[in-house]
Amino acid sequence: MNRYVCLPFLLLSVTALAQTASRPPLTVETIMQDPKRWVGTSPSNPFWSDDSQTLYFSWNPANAPGGPAKGDSLYKVTFARTGSGRRSVLTPSVPTKVGPAERRALPVASIVYNRTRTQRLFERQGDLFVIDVRSGQVRQLTNTVETESEPGFWENDRSVAFRRGANLFSINLQTGELAQLTDFRSGSKREAPKLSDQEKALKADQLRLSDVLRERKEKRDEAERITKADRPRRPKEIHTDDRTLVSPQISPDGRFVTYRLTKTPPSSKSTVVPNYVTESGYTENIPSRTKVGSPLAEQPFFVYDRQRDTVRQLIVADKYFFAAKDSTGKARTQTIKTDATKLLVNGPLWSEDGNIAVVVVRSFDNKDRWICRLHPDSLTLTLLDHQHDDAWIGGPGIGPTVSMGSMGFLADNQTLWFQSEADGYSHLYTVNAVTGERKQLTSGKFEVQQVTLSKDKTHFYLQTNEVHPGEQHAYRMAVTGGPRTQLTTMAGANDVTLSPDETRLAIRYSSSTQPWELYVVNNEKLKMKSGPSSGENAPVRLTQSQTDAFRAYPWRDPTLVTIPARDGQSIYARLYKPEKPNGKSVVFVHGAGYLQNAHKWWSQYFREYMFHNLLADKGFTVLDIDYRASAGYGRDWRTGIYRHMGGKDLDDHVDAARWLVKTQGVDAGRIGIYGGSYGGFMTLMAMFTQSDVFKAGAALRPVTDWAAYNHPYTANILNEPQTDTLAYRRSSPIFFADGLRGHLLICHGLVDVNVHAQDAIRLAQRLIELKKENWELALYPMEDHAFVEPTSWMDEYKRILKLFEERL
Repeated sequence: MNRYVCLPFLLLSVTALAQTASRPPLTVETIMQDPKRWVGTSPSNPFWSDDSQTLYFSWNPANAPGGPAKGDSLYKVTFARTGSGRRSVLTPSVPTKVGPAERRALPVASIVYNRTRTQRLFERQGDLFVIDVRSGQVRQLTNTVETESEPGFWENDRSVAFRRGANLFSINLQTGELAQLTDFRSGSKREAPKLSDQEKALKADQLRLSDVLRERKEKRDEAERITKADRPRRPKEIHTDDRTLVSPQISPDGRFVTYRLTKTPPSSKSTVVPNYVTESGYTENIPSRTKVGSPLAEQPFFVYDRQRDTVRQLIVADKYFFAAKDSTGKARTQTIKTDATKLLVNGPLWSEDGNIAVVVVRSFDNKDRWICRLHPDSLTLTLLDHQHDDAWIGGPGIGPTVSMGSMGFLADNQTLWFQSEADGYSHLYTVNAVTGERKQLTSGKFEVQQVTLSKDKTHFYLQTNEVHPGEQHAYRMAVTGGPRTQLTTMAGANDVTLSPDETRLAIRYSSSTQPWELYVVNNEKLKMKSGPSSGENAPVRLTQSQTDAFRAYPWRDPTLVTIPARDGQSIYARLYKPEKPNGKSVVFVHGAGYLQNAHKWWSQYFREYMFHNLLADKGFTVLDIDYRASAGYGRDWRTGIYRHMGGKDLDDHVDAARWLVKTQGVDAGRIGIYGGSYGGFMTLMAMFTQSDVFKAGAALRPVTDWAAYNHPYTANILNEPQTDTLAYRRSSPIFFADGLRGHLLICHGLVDVNVHAQDAIRLAQRLIELKKENWELALYPMEDHAFVEPTSWMDEYKRILKLFEERL
């Protein structure tokens, strides 16, 4: 025990450790301590100044407390080019902390430009500002107690439209005139009492019988007409009744306002999470989410025509969508055959000239997505693209049901670019909103993960994983498609932020063993070679964030391997091989289901990565696989768990365990498994249904019954519990608890508002009733889904380590 007590002091002696051939020992206390003190804080949120000469980013190399982003402070690097001609060199300054006054005056990064990109809008502290890009001069547009948001240029860039509260307003940039564009009001409109037929007849008789009454009424009516004519025009009162206003938006020409109204169904019951350790000393309830299958809120879509002063609802169900022409040249139609209340209309997205509007219609069950041109004057739709999936629509750039996904218009203001998994992988497409002509720009067994259009709209900047599923690189490609120019070559992940003049790339880069650091490279003459310090125009490193103690340990670069699955597919995995294997093995299951961890960059599961190094030091062989449903491998892999979680994804883990025995010398009777969230769920399924394969398991914050989880995630995969009972019954571990044979550890935070602790507690009761004795439950009273306190991390992973050391 003494050598562990003195470890922190040993780690500080970098010189001595550098001369030592053996690895310095790791402990749970060391790797689970505050990562800012132990690992360091990587730079994040980079953004450029408008003149592209300064790069700003959040960073905390000194581990300073407080700050705008959980301890991060704002830093900057300025650039100068020294030398001339081909021998010119891009020279960055040393990162400098931005002072409070400069930080407060700094324009927030924004992509809201006018058409000529000479002005840019941004928000700060609830107020709006416009900046002249060339001069850097900032003009404050609002200074109010209320919050102004969602600014955009309007009326040919002469005005700025924005949202204040429930309504839209505009400010004329020349005159400063403030105009209210909408008049949304909560509650119902008070109507004058309607006269009965008897009252109408009586009133008519009085006017016929009395000339004085009739003359007075005529004078009164004339006075009201004159007063109304003299009154300035105001926007139409639109009463939302008991519904909530969603996404009000005005067209570029100012004629149309589109919006949705929503109301939580009265039968939709929300859950609460009890909080036991509180400042008040009383148990306090934390409001939480609904459960899957709860009634969903209808969200009808409306168009307010300001010119005609009318409001109309877009009815989509049983409406024909007309595409311009099919392959034979004939007009074609498609009918959406579903209840209008089961559809959600997102958008619109307007072309820059304001002539074309596009909406995305999504079905509530997320099996259909229609991209349509909206004709707001006639309230009709033209179908541009339809994607159907028997499982669920998803993938990079496509977004959830409430999202339009990644899309925009090219320079002709007619051609829309968007992403789709139509061929099995998320790729880039274009469609002409007038002619209906559709074109696929990228193809292959890889994913387009991010898309940015160049400022002149002649090129796309793409992030893809075409080199390897475990690498992310940036490319430049013409908007017409064709060859792609690779802009990054460092093996790992390259997250690129383009400068406004597109001459430089800021790159957040990481490898398997190196956390994220910031680099910059010239985008004009990219000649990058094999690494971050090679080549005439190699990326220049700007930051060094890791502590000396962290860098003193020779972290393993896990081997990326492929494992054959029983259905002929290949499973990508990370393998941690010990120098002195002890025959024991641990399989780690990443969370989220749709997430990737068998890759070549710094894992978001960095604590687990360090824990795997600790296990390997102790002789364990550790495997971390991208099982079925993991991200990065296309549609079929993503939807491989449809209607059966714990089916193919569990098969992949069993196949991986058998591969360990066959190829890595692992003892078949000494394999453990662990993971959190979805990984906790998978651990339970493994321990309950594959007891001959996995002898010990640690299920952290696990889902035990999918009927208790949220709707957006679960309904995609398993449909709804009231309509697909089989899917929920065969996917929920609590129904298989009688199969527990090995040793099980369950850990859960009591204030988890994602996967509620109720899941673990219900399972505990089930295990008690089944008279199981080979399990334990550890509850963490002050932890949410993602633990925060180092002491909680330490306690949890000490228990996991003890489980595997004693029970394998």
